[in-house]
Amino acid sequence: MKISKEFIIGFVVTVALILLYWGFNFLKGKDIFSNEIIYYSIYKDVTGLEKSNPVLINGLEIGRVRDMRFTSPGATDVIVEILIKTPVDIPVNSISRIYSSSILGSKAIEIKLGNSNELAQPGDTLISQTEESIKEAVSRELQPLKLKAENLMNSIDTVMTMLESLFDKTNRGNFGKSVEHIANSFENLENTTASLDTLMNSQKVRIAEILENIESISLSLRANQDNFNNIMSNFSDLSDTLAKMQVTETLASANKAMNEFSEIAAGINNGEGSLGMLVKDDSLYIHLQKSARDLNLLLEDIRKNPKKYVKVSVF
Repeated sequence: MKISKEFIIGFVVTVALILLYWGFNFLKGKDIFSNEIIYYSIYKDVTGLEKSNPVLINGLEIGRVRDMRFTSPGATDVIVEILIKTPVDIPVNSISRIYSSSILGSKAIEIKLGNSNELAQPGDTLISQTEESIKEAVSRELQPLKLKAENLMNSIDTVMTMLESLFDKTNRGNFGKSVEHIANSFENLENTTASLDTLMNSQKVRIAEILENIESISLSLRANQDNFNNIMSNFSDLSDTLAKMQVTETLASANKAMNEFSEIAAGINNGEGSLGMLVKDDSLYIHLQKSARDLNLLLEDIRKNPKKYVKVSVF
């Protein structure tokens, strides 16, 4: 059987197309001769992630990134096709996380298996998560330092403003005077300290005697502590006795006596009674004065002329 040239050419072209298609898909991370499972995951940002980047579970590569595209025209979210080559059970609540696989910035997808009993089916969309970039991490760590630096700069600016206002032409002279006063105060304090030191040195013996006397008094008080306790007990008994006395009735009696005395004084002031007339009526006082003067004259005359009033008979 003779094979025609056309058949050979067609066969070669077909094989070449198949090899071309297989090679093209191989370069894209597709293997047309294996059982592949496709999952999807949607991200806000896929910076650094490229097609054919590895997909891992617990550090073991199980697949590759097959394709990336926007979810819809005009949208900003990116949908990533995850091609799984190694058969593995992936729970439906598993997370596909983009992370840095090297210090050079290469990205990969790590699938963190969930704990659900329900398994994800081919074509399902997994929960997405993006690892914090180095720039974001550094920015987050430096943010508190930045805020502190800003607050410090504001504080320094406030202090400089205050110092500027303090050292202006108006306050410069006052500030100089204040410094001079402070210096004088320290000088006076130094002189006072020196004087006090001299006084302490000169009166050292007297101070020692005073301290000895204080110590002696303290010893005496300690020795007579029982006597002081007895005195305090006596005061306590006296206080109890005074508390038991009918103080209220005594004060009431004294108040009554004071009221009666006030009434008597008011009567005297109004001229009532002999004492009141004596105080208020001048004629009674004049008569009493005249009678006293006559009595004095009588007594003087009796002293000078006793024979006039006393007769002596001789038997």
